[in-house]
Amino acid sequence: MTPASERLGLAQMASAMVLSGTLGVFVLESGQSAWNVVFFRCLFGALSLFLYCWARGLLKPGLFTAKTLALTLVAGAALVMNWVLLFSAYRLASISLATAVYNVQPFFLIGLGVLFLGERPSRGKLAWSVVAFAGLLLVLRLTETHGAGGQTYLAGLLLGLGAAALYGVTAVIVKRLKGIPPQVLALSQVTLGAVMLLPMADFNALPAAPLQWAYLVALGLVHTCLMYILMYSAIQKLPTTSTAALSFIYPAVAIMLDLLVYGHRMEPVQVVGVAMIFVAAAGVSLNWTWRLPGRRPRAV
Repeated sequence: MTPASERLGLAQMASAMVLSGTLGVFVLESGQSAWNVVFFRCLFGALSLFLYCWARGLLKPGLFTAKTLALTLVAGAALVMNWVLLFSAYRLASISLATAVYNVQPFFLIGLGVLFLGERPSRGKLAWSVVAFAGLLLVLRLTETHGAGGQTYLAGLLLGLGAAALYGVTAVIVKRLKGIPPQVLALSQVTLGAVMLLPMADFNALPAAPLQWAYLVALGLVHTCLMYILMYSAIQKLPTTSTAALSFIYPAVAIMLDLLVYGHRMEPVQVVGVAMIFVAAAGVSLNWTWRLPGRRPRAV
């Protein structure tokens, strides 16, 4: 890999993560329900990804077997419902807290790997899981969720957790889909999403303002088509550690924009919890190990 290629990959991955961090603002500013937002994201995303895949010659016959097509559709259904839950969490809790809770997804991946892939996590990953769980408890503030407002807030965070779990399901399945271009997988999944959510979309509550339509179109063209193209292109150029490290740009941008645009501030205890989740997620993604002080060898 040449330095120029790696620099391009770094720029592409950083750009994709910055775009991902702006997702919550576009969702809320569209003024639509989570069902409508995801439907239009899938619709516009499918149209733009189809044009991209067709132009690049990726739409070849025989890409899918019956088994891989079934797995792709299951993964797509999980991905689409993950978006529905996450976008609902933005409204009920906040972009910052929903994003923080959503970032426990590496630990759902560990659990799913144990249950379905026979993987055995290292003691280090188990230790980071404990740190993340402790941070999650601080973010949830279970002792302060009484009353209607507290219950709404807690419901939003639980939806964020559900979204993280569904993303884990998608990731585990996609690991088994070898030899299929990732852009084609993404196209298949958002096409399924548009069909799946068509009955749930409320066409009597469509945006009246052109700017709201612009947000919906951008969610499909920019936050789906362009972001996936940048991300998958970067993954091909970068080592896994660089990809994992750059992925933390996403929650940082999301939390910063939530503060700047909506003025949402976290309680100090939640800031500590979010930091614990991010550090633990980084520990798992970057394979940080826990090193206990050992005994020094005695002189003979």
